[in-house]
Amino acid sequence: MLRKHTANAITLSRIVLLPFLPLAYGDAGLFCTLYLICGATDMVDGWIARKTGTHSQLGAKLDSAADLILFAAVLVWCWLRLGPDVLPFLPWIILTIAVRGLNLIIAAWKYRTFAILHTWGNKLTGGLLFVAPFMIAWGRLGWLWPACILSVLSAAEELVLLLRSRSLDINERGLLFKGPTRVEP
Repeated sequence: MLRKHTANAITLSRIVLLPFLPLAYGDAGLFCTLYLICGATDMVDGWIARKTGTHSQLGAKLDSAADLILFAAVLVWCWLRLGPDVLPFLPWIILTIAVRGLNLIIAAWKYRTFAILHTWGNKLTGGLLFVAPFMIAWGRLGWLWPACILSVLSAAEELVLLLRSRSLDINERGLLFKGPTRVEP
């Protein structure tokens, strides 16, 4: 019974931890530590669900919701930390948010569900965005350009996939990949 709920419990622990991130905005070390814990739970929950055969739609939705909340908390922290230095990145951030919002609306309208695709582009973007707060804390702002560009491209790829697909496959690998979307263990 415990095995069945382990992955969802890990995801829920991330959701419980997320409200503490804003409390750490003034301390980059504490913020990055909490953020690292949230990121680790994000990597572990899906892996456990796949390895134990306990992946579910509820778990996928909880994970996506936790990812969105984490993204919002990090976006605010980056904005506060960077101040006016965020301005060159702002158009990319706004465009990404707008396209991602449109994607959510399309998925809700077309498939009657909240959905974010797990494409390779989205996973790579997630990895780059995960590292972004550490780069900002270390003053490496130039590193944000690849993350910004890839975030727009992966959001656009998801938009194309949502518009052209007849059925929802959240594990769609992307436009450049052919064949089955997932090989189950």
